[in-house]
This record gives sequence, C-alpha cells and structure tokens, in this order.
Amino acid sequence: MLDRAARVVIVEGPPGEVGSPDLARIVVTGDGITDLARLLAIMDGGTGDRCLCRGWPTIVVHDSDGGRIACWTLHHQSGLRGAGDCDADLVDGPALTEWLAERGLTRSREVQAGLAAAEAEAERRRLRWVRAAPAGLAGAAAEVAQPPGRADEDWSDGRQDAEDRLAALTRHRHPDGVERIRALLAWAGSASRESTGGLMWYDMAVQRQLLAEAPELVLAALAARPASPVQLDGAAQLFGSLEWTGSQGKQLPEPLRSTLIGHIEATGTDAMRFRMRHGYYGAERSV
Repeated sequence: MLDRAARVVIVEGPPGEVGSPDLARIVVTGDGITDLARLLAIMDGGTGDRCLCRGWPTIVVHDSDGGRIACWTLHHQSGLRGAGDCDADLVDGPALTEWLAERGLTRSREVQAGLAAAEAEAERRRLRWVRAAPAGLAGAAAEVAQPPGRADEDWSDGRQDAEDRLAALTRHRHPDGVERIRALLAWAGSASRESTGGLMWYDMAVQRQLLAEAPELVLAALAARPASPVQLDGAAQLFGSLEWTGSQGKQLPEPLRSTLIGHIEATGTDAMRFRMRHGYYGAERSV
C-alpha cells in the first residue's frame, strides 16, 4: 500500500479523532514514505487482537488522487493494527517511536517510557512474591510466576501444571494443616499492600490453595494463636473474596471478627476498609 502512496498523514490520536485541529500531525511524502515503509516492517504471522483499545497514533495513507487507501494505528506502540484486522508486531517499534519523536510526535516515546517503568515494577513485584514464599517453595513459586509468553494457550497450560506442583509441594513441606494455612495466609498477605493493586495470577494460586482447605480448618488456624499483621492481611484478602463469601457468607466468628476489624481500622488498606464498610468480615454495613 505504501508503494502506491502519495501522501501519509500521521495524527497523534485514535482514528475517530483524526479530524481534530487540536491534535499534532505530520504529513509524509516522497522519500519520507520510503523511510516510513522501512520502519513499519512487521513480523509475519500476526498476534491476534490483544485488547479492545483503538491504538494511536493513526496513520492514514492517501493515493495520488487524494483517496484514502489504508488507515492503521499503532497498538501499544509496538504493533500495527488495521480496522477489523489483528495486530502485527513491528520488527523495530522503538525505531519508529524515535522517528516520530524527531518529527514532533513525542507522545509514543512518553508512553513507551511509562510502559517500561510499569513493566519494571511488575517484574519487581513478581520477584517480591517469589521471595515471600514459605520455606522450600521458592523454586516452585518461580515456575508459577513465569510471565506470559506469546503462545497464551501453552503458557496457560504450563501455568496450571506449575500451580499443581506448587500445591503438592506445599502439602509435602507443610503437612500440618494449621501450620500450612498460617504460612499461606502470610504469603497471601504479602500481596495485599502492593501499590499496583489487584491480584496477579500468581497471587490467585495462593488464594486457590487456601480456598481448597476446609473452611473450619482455616478458622481454626487463625484461632490457634494470635495471627501476625501479615497473616491478618492475608485473612482480609481471603475472607473478602467472592469465592469465600459465596460459600461461607460474610460473617466471621468472634473473636476473629473483632481482631480482623481492629487490624483493618488501625492499619488496613483502602481496599480492606472498603470491604469492611460494605459488610464484609461481619462488620456493620454503614453505606
């Protein structure tokens, strides 16, 4: 298509806003189109639709008569997307980002810097979770926490196998139910104060182990002796999950209820306080 192009307009926005006079844009002609074609080289095979965002900037290709012959967007600043098509990864997304920035379209470079920072923090969080694993489980935990690969189905299957191995090793290394549950609660609690928020797939692996335990044993484990703050964090996460409340309800026995609510009132996260205000943990509903 670029071989047929006479003019390419690149607009710093999604397709529906290319007509906005407030958006920065550049017009590429002549040898510039040849340079652009080189920078838009893609990998064969496509990647499938990764998400539903429209992508930007928008690249509109015109022929010599002024007609539009193509409209693409950059998706996540690393792939090329056409209307109704799947993504295709760019061979060198960073090179295109720099080429755009040199011509005044700097937003992609700014976003790339933000994405790189977010990816670095996600990796640090993943490593913190592995390091927080109970004794003897770090190796199996690292397998569960492996980041997704390109083949999502293969990664999902491998993740399930790794999660099964982790659960089996947890029971082997911690055969006593009470001690196993307390260790898992502390591990679960380590994720509750992550600034990025939400549970990752590896956090859910720990929660699924706790949900697989007999509910009465979970409550007995917390009643066996005073729980540490991080174990109470894990308990707040578990008892606020839909899986627990769906089968066990929101009411907790005393004195666990008062202990957990006191912990949340003193040092709980915003998410814990939100759940408490909405009647979780057996707290009085106030909204």
